[in-house]
Amino acid sequence: MGRGRLRVLLGAAPGVGKTYAMLEEGKRLRDDGRDVVVALVETHGRAATAAMAAGLEVVPRASVVHRGVELTDLDLDAVLARRPDVALVDELAHTNAPGLAHAKRWEDVDALLDAGIDVLSTVNIQHIESLNDVVQKITGVAQQETIPDAVLRAADQIEVVDLAPQALRDRLSSGVVYPAERVDAALSNYFRLGNLTALRELALLWLADEVDAALQHYRTEHGIDSTWEARERVVVTLTGGPEGETLLRRGARIAARSAGGDLLAVHVTSQDGLRGATPGALARQRMLVEELGGTYHQVVGDDVPTALVEFARGVNATQLVIGVSRRGRLAAALSGPGIGATVTREAGNIDVHIVNHAAAGGRTRLPRMGGALSAKRRLAGFLLAVLGGPLLTWGLVSVRSEESIVSDVLSYQLLVVVVALIGGAGPAVYAAILSGVTLDFFFVEPIHTITVGEPLHVVALVLYVVTAVLVSVVVDRAARTTRAAHRAAAESEVLATVAGSVLRGQDAVQALVSRAREAFGLTGARLVAGGAVLAADGGDDPTGPRTTIDVGDRAVLELSGGDLAASERRLLNVIAVQLQAALERSDLAEVASEVDQLTESDRVRSALLSALSHDLRRPLSSAAAAVSGLRSARGALSEADRDELLVTADESLTALATLITDLLDVSRLEAGVLAVSTAPVETADVVLPALDELGVGPGEVELDLDLTAPSVVADSVLLQRVLVNLLANALRHSPSGRRVRVSTSTFAGTVEIRVVDHGPGIPADRREDVFVPFQRLGDTDNTTGLGLGLALSKGFVEGMGGTLTPEDTPGGGLTMVVALPAAVAAPHDQPDQPDQPDQPDQPDQPDQPEATAP
Repeated sequence: MGRGRLRVLLGAAPGVGKTYAMLEEGKRLRDDGRDVVVALVETHGRAATAAMAAGLEVVPRASVVHRGVELTDLDLDAVLARRPDVALVDELAHTNAPGLAHAKRWEDVDALLDAGIDVLSTVNIQHIESLNDVVQKITGVAQQETIPDAVLRAADQIEVVDLAPQALRDRLSSGVVYPAERVDAALSNYFRLGNLTALRELALLWLADEVDAALQHYRTEHGIDSTWEARERVVVTLTGGPEGETLLRRGARIAARSAGGDLLAVHVTSQDGLRGATPGALARQRMLVEELGGTYHQVVGDDVPTALVEFARGVNATQLVIGVSRRGRLAAALSGPGIGATVTREAGNIDVHIVNHAAAGGRTRLPRMGGALSAKRRLAGFLLAVLGGPLLTWGLVSVRSEESIVSDVLSYQLLVVVVALIGGAGPAVYAAILSGVTLDFFFVEPIHTITVGEPLHVVALVLYVVTAVLVSVVVDRAARTTRAAHRAAAESEVLATVAGSVLRGQDAVQALVSRAREAFGLTGARLVAGGAVLAADGGDDPTGPRTTIDVGDRAVLELSGGDLAASERRLLNVIAVQLQAALERSDLAEVASEVDQLTESDRVRSALLSALSHDLRRPLSSAAAAVSGLRSARGALSEADRDELLVTADESLTALATLITDLLDVSRLEAGVLAVSTAPVETADVVLPALDELGVGPGEVELDLDLTAPSVVADSVLLQRVLVNLLANALRHSPSGRRVRVSTSTFAGTVEIRVVDHGPGIPADRREDVFVPFQRLGDTDNTTGLGLGLALSKGFVEGMGGTLTPEDTPGGGLTMVVALPAAVAAPHDQPDQPDQPDQPDQPDQPDQPEATAP
């Protein structure tokens, strides 16, 4: 009897449909003729899940009494006695009730597998042991139930039950996952959109690693060494030299271009350990690899190219990054093709990137426009003339005959042409005169004398020299044309680099100054205006030569570290013109910024004047009318009329004082001088006075306060003003017959106060506008104030170290969430999680649905 097969359905979060999919697959297997039983399923009260379980044979649960409470769990003995083909076991990471055979459910599953029973189970990504701390950072909830990675990786098949984050939130809002009373807290805490997106990515990446390991195992089993480009793998070769960091960063950029790409660094060491490498540099590069998210490898091999290619194929690499050889030209010529050429030839279908790791300034440095041929070429031409002439003479003299004069002349002519091709006019003329004298001395009668007996011989010698000069002129012109073409290409590259730097978002002025220094190979460059340095690159050399050029009439570009030829100033003038245009654009941007500020100030001023003309006029006019009536009527008014006028004046002056207070508070917030005095405050001690201040009762406001929640760190006066503002808005926008709900909850060290209404709500793209002073989003009710309430509320909450955020109310409406730091740690920071037993080491924790869910 063989061991059973384990198939696991992996989910990113509770509610994605793992249990439903497990039951659906169980029914399919049953219809295919397999003997399937439900060993244990957790429906958590979900009607769709319970309906899917109907029709499948269910093994009764085992009952265990723990601390006077009867708990039910998987009956392992009953399932073993039943011996089905397939057992459905929900929640693989679950902790069993005390007194059962095993402490964890995955141990029960292992026993079923040993008995030859196939198992189909479920687990959430947050329960994988290696990801526990990552999930806690994302969600703020510490998971108590975990499963070792080795157990899960030993499964024969792992599948992700995927559901888009917003789709899961929609399911939650519709009441499919949790009861209605738990939906708000779940959506705002564990099931935030960002949390779900991160958990989903975590699940997919974990499964991708598992699939990759399975693929590698398959390739090894079947002896496959060709590259399968299922995922980008970039291998960077390290020699221990200074170019290592450049290669690593280039490789990291290549890997980052494809989501999920891997970065691997490899260093090849010889079997005798004598291959040169700097241990300190390798150690630093290894640390850099880890910082970039890659892995470091070291292999042994005397044939470096072969070792690199074999390693790359062994890890199924798709890209190989190597550096340009650091050998000189002579060493390269003597030792043959380098590592780069050999690796490129042997790599096959692996892409090879040969990276130039020279200093960045050298890459865009312009060629100098001095002589057409370099001094090295001219020296080489003279050396060839000096050494080649005697050698050629010795060879020709040794085989000289009366008929060989023509071949002798042509041989010297060839030498002159070769010297001209290499060294240009000077060495060519020298070689021509030297060879002419040598021909006359050794090969023309009378021999061993320099005598021209015939005038035609003089003409021949002149023609000989002219031929050498003409060939050298052609070579010189070709060299000049090549140099000019190279310079034009380099200038174009410089200008393209500058344009690209600006387009990529770099500062135009700084980019131009930096490229100017690099282009001319200088040590420093800076742009100075009015004694102030606007941009600089490199270091200033006060003792060296300096070149300055005016940039318009307001700045000067100073270049140090070398003299510039007249031909190089053409490009410098182009850069100066571009610098002038960049400075003008910068000036225009500053003016535009100032105009924007003035526009914003004018908008606020206009809004303030508009608000004052409406909102201050009404209470001021009412108060003035009431006082005027009292003064003019004097004794003619009845007691009731006088009281009514006094009440009107009092209410108007109170409203006026409130408006003035709000204006002063806004000015304090903008100036950053708001006085906040925080202390531990009970939320109920603030919510109830706020309701009393508004004069509302149970018929208008529903309270759902968590009496076990900790105190908050807040200023009680400011917090009460915040709640009054939020409640007043909610009451004003709630439809008739729908109560505003105020609830409190605790999550990850914060206490959240929710003011929930069922009004029209606010579009997502306008939510930030409600916090702008004097903004009422089209509300024309001028009896409600200046439009400062939410702006003040947000400022007050942030001043107390909290946040104020608007959210959608499930079913329509707006929920304002005030989140403040808890004064003490919450005793039950995890959400309620029913249908699981208390854990032996944590007996007082609440039960948990799907092992952990808010």
